[in-house]
Amino acid sequence: MSESVVIVGAGQAAAQTVASLRAEGFAGAITVIGDEPYLPYQRPPLSKAYLAGELALDRLFIKPREFYDDAKCTLILDTTVTRIDRELHRVETHDNRSIAYDALVLATGSRVRHLTTNGEDLPGVRYLRGIADVEAMQSYLKPGVKLVIIGAGYIGLEVAAVAKKRGLTVTVLEMAPRVMARTVSEQLSAFYEAEHRKAGVVIHTGTRVDKIGVVDGTSFVVETSAGRVPADIVIAGVGILPNMELAEAAGLKVANGIVVDEFTRTSDPKIYAVGDCADLPCAHSVTNRARLESVQNAIDQAKHAAAAICGKPKPYTEVPWFWSDQYDLKLQIAGLSGPQDQLVLRGDPAARSFAVFRLRAAAIVAVEAVNAAPEYMMGRRLIAARAKVAPERLADRAVPMKEMGG
Repeated sequence: MSESVVIVGAGQAAAQTVASLRAEGFAGAITVIGDEPYLPYQRPPLSKAYLAGELALDRLFIKPREFYDDAKCTLILDTTVTRIDRELHRVETHDNRSIAYDALVLATGSRVRHLTTNGEDLPGVRYLRGIADVEAMQSYLKPGVKLVIIGAGYIGLEVAAVAKKRGLTVTVLEMAPRVMARTVSEQLSAFYEAEHRKAGVVIHTGTRVDKIGVVDGTSFVVETSAGRVPADIVIAGVGILPNMELAEAAGLKVANGIVVDEFTRTSDPKIYAVGDCADLPCAHSVTNRARLESVQNAIDQAKHAAAAICGKPKPYTEVPWFWSDQYDLKLQIAGLSGPQDQLVLRGDPAARSFAVFRLRAAAIVAVEAVNAAPEYMMGRRLIAARAKVAPERLADRAVPMKEMGG
């Protein structure tokens, strides 16, 4: 068994790796190195409750400082790892420290994808990824402020929902023909677009952003293929990129992230990768590999990495799941979609409680549930079991979800 584990990254996956190592009986030294000055914290609330001012900063932290003290874990925060020396089994930091490892866990996460538009670097153009980003936005979250959001994915629409509740004028610009096009079905896209419009959000889909310009030093204009849109602040949510440069520079195999096997091991058996940065085998994907941007994946992969480090490797086969809170709507998704999936609608979107199931080769492979917990919970079990349910039975809400597995 390894005598020392170094974890690069201080997010959800890192915190879980520490907890799981100790739970598995690991008694050696654990060091966590993070490039932010904060304890490992949750990111999903940043665009929801924390942005809305409904969650205190200390409630973002996954574990209190005492947890790391009790776990005898050394935290090195506000520090960047600049190099992995695979031959000497050491990592080097920006302040010239060199830290030895027997096992190394890369939990480097991801970063926001930046716009390539002229004006994307203006002071009023913001991105939301960390605590500091939310704090920088707070002074703008007041009635009458004109907010333009570029990107209608989860982050963009969650910010739009919070901003409308705070009284801002909100315009969302999306290049794709529908909102959340990368992650949900057309039925879900149409439903959420209608809900945002009812709340007063202006949405332009199929719209290209050409330029962001300054009007008077404090205001902006966003020039688009649909016309000019005035703004006091612009928030871009156009996706994220895996932080894999450190691994690539060390000669590890990378593709759509740091390539790992079913036990979270990289091409170097002493190095593991977990969370947003990992490109992993995934039977739920049509390509049999995936990079999963979710809390569930970060937690579950961390557990598998800890088990492997402790000599108890087990293959990662978890069903991916995701969620988004917008207004009083809870969207819960399990499984991964494919372009040729058969779609089955269960329930009425007008009732604001429904689900869309996806079938592939007659088996349930994914579910998108809106305010529909039974469909989501049973859907996850059916996906894991590769269950086959007749579409007409699945669509019939007179048949309880608990009977679908029988």
